[in-house]
Amino acid sequence: MSLARIATFAFAGIQAVPVEVQVQLAPGLPAFLVVGLADKAVAESRERVRAALIGLGLALPARRVLVNLAPADLAKEGSHYDLPIALALLAAMEVIPRDELAGFAALGELSLDGSVLPVAGVLPAALGASARNLGLICPEAQGGEAAWAGRGEVLAPADLPMLLNHFRGVQVMSPPSPPPLQREEWRGPCLSEVKGQETAKRALEIAAAGGHNLLLIGPPGAGKSMLASRLPGLLPALTPPEALELSMIHSVAGLLRDGRLLTQPPFREPHHSASQAALIGGGHRARPGEISLAHHGVLFLDEWPEFPRPALEALRQPMEAGRVVIARANAHVNYPARFQCVAAMNPCRCGYLGESARECSRAPRCGEDYADKLSGPLLDRMDITLEVQAVPPRELARAPAGEPTRIVAARVQAARDRQRARYGVEGPRHNAAADGALLEATAGLDAEARDLLEKAAERLGLSARGFVRTIRVARTIADLEGAAKVRRAHVAEALSYRGRRGLRRAA
Repeated sequence: MSLARIATFAFAGIQAVPVEVQVQLAPGLPAFLVVGLADKAVAESRERVRAALIGLGLALPARRVLVNLAPADLAKEGSHYDLPIALALLAAMEVIPRDELAGFAALGELSLDGSVLPVAGVLPAALGASARNLGLICPEAQGGEAAWAGRGEVLAPADLPMLLNHFRGVQVMSPPSPPPLQREEWRGPCLSEVKGQETAKRALEIAAAGGHNLLLIGPPGAGKSMLASRLPGLLPALTPPEALELSMIHSVAGLLRDGRLLTQPPFREPHHSASQAALIGGGHRARPGEISLAHHGVLFLDEWPEFPRPALEALRQPMEAGRVVIARANAHVNYPARFQCVAAMNPCRCGYLGESARECSRAPRCGEDYADKLSGPLLDRMDITLEVQAVPPRELARAPAGEPTRIVAARVQAARDRQRARYGVEGPRHNAAADGALLEATAGLDAEARDLLEKAAERLGLSARGFVRTIRVARTIADLEGAAKVRRAHVAEALSYRGRRGLRRAA
């Protein structure tokens, strides 16, 4: 009886969970069995491994081959178990030395000709292997991604023969290098292309400076989507820890390309037909949803009321907590989800509420019915709500070009630097993430500003959440101005963005 082992990983969120692949060759009728709570993709690895061995000129021994994936009570999903199963089987067959595998973890999918194909989750697997003082064997296309772990040997073979030759000493594989960390300048649409809309551009700058949620309400063609698409260019580049965390999410989702870490805040814009699982995360394999893929970036929801109501209501908890927990009967998966929500909507279904020549016959009832698709608690989580009016053609043709993105982005960066200095390296990255106690200690409202806020909160019926969010926006306005104290004018401007004109509810 022959037994060989090699380490690999399962994934719970962005965490790599150690799994030991054990292969036993025992006397008995010829069979190839895989046990250990394996899903369909893992069970099918038997045929891919068998075909890959035939490509090497090898055949399975006429014995009972048993593959155990330990721990047996942890669900195993995905095709990345192909390579560790094949390596452990080759070690059990004494094709490669067992001790060569002791210092490695492996993951990769096998083609029928023995090629090693890319899989999801290489970056968290590399970090998990490094934490356990193991090297990592991964597909050639993802060697650069694995090299970001910084410790441990990384082998990135293109196929099984290359790896066998390395273990036999016939061929030495060079360790891959991580791709250069490039911080590219914004090459998307420029803010200077937006004619008019000065109030909306001011709100966009405030939202970028403080990481605030933003709701734009206006008729079709008013420029809501155009404004939202220019927000990513105003945001500062990610810090190295933020880039690593975001890249781990995209790696688990299989979206990390060329092994490069993501250094710019993501901009995700799912269609309004997206399901709750697509938006929040979940499905059979509990994959990250759009809110996690937008971590440290922007989630743009156009035609906001047209999204399924359960999906919208599921946004409420992640918008507060900055993470989402996907609960299943056999597991709870935790994904980071600290995103900036930017939503756009028409004032009613036809879009022309308030324009007597164009509004439908159901006005103003149609506007109330349309607003009813959004719950009060969800609207209460939007820091800035702005009604965007269409720019008349005459003004559109004659309006001068506005400030370019790079000028506004410099002001946003200066405001973010003030916030980072105030909260410290270990604190929140912007005002929108500051909790109530920290905000109370650092906001610095003067007496007149506090008096105005208290009176306005009572008159407008602000909730406790709305009260705190108004302070956050006022603090951001002060940061853009470079003011140490939040003054009355800052609070007044922040309160102007709490209006719900065009919506029946007030928050």
